[in-house]
Amino acid sequence: MSKPGFDMRGLNPAPITPFNRDGSVDYAAIQRLGSWLASVPGVKSLTVLGHAGEGTFLERDEQFKVIEAFRESVGDRIPIIAGITLEGTQVAAEEAKRAVKAGAKAGLVYPSHGWLRFGYQKGAPQDKYKAIYEASGLPLILFQYPDATKCTYDLETQLEIAAQPGVFAMKNGVRNMKRWDREIPVIRKERPDLQILTCHDEYLLHTMFDVDGALVGYGCIAPELLVEMIAAGKAKDYKKARELHDRLLPVTANVYHRGSHMEGSVALKWALVARGILEHATVRSPLLPLAEGADKEIADAVRAAGLGRVA
Repeated sequence: MSKPGFDMRGLNPAPITPFNRDGSVDYAAIQRLGSWLASVPGVKSLTVLGHAGEGTFLERDEQFKVIEAFRESVGDRIPIIAGITLEGTQVAAEEAKRAVKAGAKAGLVYPSHGWLRFGYQKGAPQDKYKAIYEASGLPLILFQYPDATKCTYDLETQLEIAAQPGVFAMKNGVRNMKRWDREIPVIRKERPDLQILTCHDEYLLHTMFDVDGALVGYGCIAPELLVEMIAAGKAKDYKKARELHDRLLPVTANVYHRGSHMEGSVALKWALVARGILEHATVRSPLLPLAEGADKEIADAVRAAGLGRVA
């Protein structure tokens, strides 16, 4: 029996959520951002309400409206994926049902955040994916967290989740190359129909040759070059991929090589200001503005990479 889902073999940006200066959601900016991303050849879907999208900082009605707004912005061109982030299995299942009503075509399932500190019981992740799919019918993406956390899934758990009826893709951000090199080939062999996507925004070159595509926040600021990098990775063209990596390195450094990976969400907004999509980089607490001068550094890096203004 074929699995649900759709083709994600390419670039799948995880866009930010734009805010007005008063902190309310800027739905007009969502229309600009989503429409532009959907127009870039090689972009296969958008994943909203993730870390880059400050999804957990939104009220439930805002989350619903953000999914709707991005869906409207892309029309029928590409599908929208919703981050499913709530802690408990039942409330996450209800979240998935709301995402379906808002127009999402798949869900990216976050681990229960208590597992970050305390770890998970054997079988609990599998149970969560099963319950969400059975309650909502929403095709699901396995989210592999960094090895530094206690909610990273061991290989057995990954394989068992990937075998479940509703799971059709994996977003892998293990950030441990020893595990990557040993586990990805096994997952490929044991689950050949599973689409494997990197989410190593700061290590794209090092994972690009092993994947079907990328699901990254980075994709919402430099989709044109990341589409090229994915193509180079699939062609095993290291020279081309390296050239693109080096061209983007100043952007990577100014967005992702900061004190905290969460600062990248703020930096993404400044990069979109530089590209003409946003007018400002307003974020919601607990995110804070970047240090003075960061906006100029990011704009200079964007220009150095040859990424011009879109609008």
